[in-house]
Amino acid sequence: MSSGKIIIGSVEWCSFPQINIPTIKARIDSGAKTSALHAINIATFKKNNVLWASFDVHPIQDDGRTVVHCEAPVFDKRRVKSSSGNSELRYVIKTILSIAENTWEVELTLTNRDSMGHRMLLGRQAMSGKMLVDPESSFLLGEPTHDLLKQHYHSKVVKNSGLKIGLLASNPNLYSNRRIVEAGQQKGHSIEFLNIKDCYIKLDGKKPEVHYRGGRVLDDFDAIIPRIKPSMTFYGCALTRHFEAMGVYTLNTASSITKSRDKLFSLQMLINKGLPIPTTGFANSPLDTDELIDMVGGAPLIVKLLEGTQGKGVVLAETKKAAESLINAFKSLKANILVQEFIKEAKGEDIRCFVINGKVISSMMRTAAPGEFRANIHLGGTGSTVKITPEEKKVALLATKTLGLKVAGVDIIRGIKGPLLLEVNSSPGLEGIEGISNKDIAGKMIEGLEKDLKFSHKGS
Repeated sequence: MSSGKIIIGSVEWCSFPQINIPTIKARIDSGAKTSALHAINIATFKKNNVLWASFDVHPIQDDGRTVVHCEAPVFDKRRVKSSSGNSELRYVIKTILSIAENTWEVELTLTNRDSMGHRMLLGRQAMSGKMLVDPESSFLLGEPTHDLLKQHYHSKVVKNSGLKIGLLASNPNLYSNRRIVEAGQQKGHSIEFLNIKDCYIKLDGKKPEVHYRGGRVLDDFDAIIPRIKPSMTFYGCALTRHFEAMGVYTLNTASSITKSRDKLFSLQMLINKGLPIPTTGFANSPLDTDELIDMVGGAPLIVKLLEGTQGKGVVLAETKKAAESLINAFKSLKANILVQEFIKEAKGEDIRCFVINGKVISSMMRTAAPGEFRANIHLGGTGSTVKITPEEKKVALLATKTLGLKVAGVDIIRGIKGPLLLEVNSSPGLEGIEGISNKDIAGKMIEGLEKDLKFSHKGS
């Protein structure tokens, strides 16, 4: 061994002193070019005009409570293909690796490795000609005792006296999801993005469990914030309901989300409370198409898919002939639709009221793009500040209360006779309303959660 190279096994313990990780178990894989560190809640910020990444690391496998908060300058952003064949764009940092009393600088890509057997993967690029791997052996450099591991993380882990919150959603890169994670962290909580498709449940009368990719049991959360996209409503609500059965607080309950997603059922509940809506028709047989059209005042009229959201599946039929063709086409596809009165005087405008725990936190007027009748921001609509009337406020609050939602976006249009309720959204977007109102809506959501859990910040 005149080369002076370190002989290591296929699994060894190492450390990253610059980012506050005193010891972590790494899989040594000379077949992989790049190295990867398990990281969640990844966010970027500027420090002295340099881009930095902040991220949290669970350094011990199957331990979601032990969290190290790390920060490092961003060296690169690189597309990496995982062993499963999935391609992912990752931030890359440079930091010091320490192993067997030797230290050198390595590049690390940041990614969620919950589904992997180890929190750290050391690839051949990081070995830098300094190591030889004995694939038949492990821990040739020794292992920390349980007491030493405990000592390391008692003294060096960034302690979190806040809540452990899970954000149950599908896309960690959406503005709304990034803002909620950021707001939770700013208020001192540990908040982790949980991908709905990677969760699965254990039905057990004595001890129900939710498991996460790689087999981790999600049994240490104080609260869950469900942000469920329409295509995942059934499964997302099943998960939310299971967390509730485990005694975990959920910002919106599975029952309230399910009600809001069923447009027909929610409208029936809302009108039973005396809330005003545009005249709406629902029928099963194409034989009733003419009467259905007449029921809502004739053309022009709106046809809505019951499963649509963000303006998708909403069509304007400008003539009776177009309405007949559209309704019959949908019915031939066995699609469930609503036919709704078109409110001409609204002129392509609606009001989005953002409600949190029984209060209208902010409102905005949404105006449809030229040639478009739908005012959704996702469809090119523009937003502006608006002062809502006491009657509009009353409609927004009663609608949210009726469906049992703690957080909701309530859409209202202004008709000749007063406000008309269009829809109640259980996962309202934050980008438009935060930008227009200049308010920290995500922070208000976290505060609402804190209030329900009777959580108080020490010293506040």
